[in-house]
Amino acid sequence: MQSNALNISINDVTKTYGDFYALKDVSLEVKSGEFLTLLGPSGSGKTTLLMVLAGFTRPDYGSVKFGNEEVVTKPPHLRDIGMVFQNYALFPHMNVEQNIGYPQKLRGKSKSEVKESVAEALSIVKLDGLGHRGVAELSGGQKQRVALARAIVFKPQILLMDEPLSALDKKLREEMQIELRQLHDSLTMTTVYVTHDQKEALTMSDRIAVINDGELKQLGSPNEIYTNPNNAFIADFIGESSLLPAKVISNKTYLGASEIMISHPSKDDGDYLLVIRPEKLFLANGKEKDTNLFSGIVEGSIFQGESQLLVIKLDPGSFGEQSLRMRLPNGSNIGQKVPISGEKISVGLRKSDSFLVE
Repeated sequence: MQSNALNISINDVTKTYGDFYALKDVSLEVKSGEFLTLLGPSGSGKTTLLMVLAGFTRPDYGSVKFGNEEVVTKPPHLRDIGMVFQNYALFPHMNVEQNIGYPQKLRGKSKSEVKESVAEALSIVKLDGLGHRGVAELSGGQKQRVALARAIVFKPQILLMDEPLSALDKKLREEMQIELRQLHDSLTMTTVYVTHDQKEALTMSDRIAVINDGELKQLGSPNEIYTNPNNAFIADFIGESSLLPAKVISNKTYLGASEIMISHPSKDDGDYLLVIRPEKLFLANGKEKDTNLFSGIVEGSIFQGESQLLVIKLDPGSFGEQSLRMRLPNGSNIGQKVPISGEKISVGLRKSDSFLVE
């Protein structure tokens, strides 16, 4: 099953409800065959943008093009897109085959064509042999696969997904993330995926569009978004981080009374936040080069399976009343004692991992 992927052009899309801006002058390009995730907290505008693409929401103004075709006024059933909803939206009175074949039936396909395309879709989503099963007999993961098969059965050029994994348990959700990504690659369609789960976005995406307050805050690869966030909101929202108040004065950066090194020191004088990723910290002996050192007391040491989370209260004399989080991987600390609550420790953050945001 192959489809010719289309690029999507979104230009100056705005949607208001009274005085509230659900979307405000949003512009972005989704490349042909790309897996792009719209990521943001609840109420950020990401689902509204997806509904604009699907045709269920008409923007107040702006342009949406699929390829070279303007579709902003085109109804949903004429956009030739696949759509997977958060609640699956399966028909309870139809069995699996009937649900999957419904889009083909609407398109006037013959019984033999419907049967062939349904069998192919069932095979792709690994539900062979379950075609005659009722929807009520399916597990959550199986329902999600049926919804996905129904969305791809007619070989759409664009696939839209609105938090399709939110109802699944953690283990199944992580398995389906990998499967969805593999499916996207095999079908070569353009996929726009909505989630509020940062790890999900980092795992699956070619690029991530971070949406907040109806605006596009940053667009980039998962690595770019994680390692070079544009602002404090993104630094705090994407992954874990400790944000410590810092000042830049005459090209020097200070955390409290202590001067620190940062990776890109060309910041104007003013107030900033130092972003510290917990996994970038390490237990230090004071001899490391190009490293910012922090000393303090372990307030908490929490076992979290694959890692140990430490909460460290920094010495007030050097850094003021600040604390930070540090994550040590379990199973790789051979010969290294994991600090316990109440212990005095020194930790390091390399200059290359130290950066400021506003």
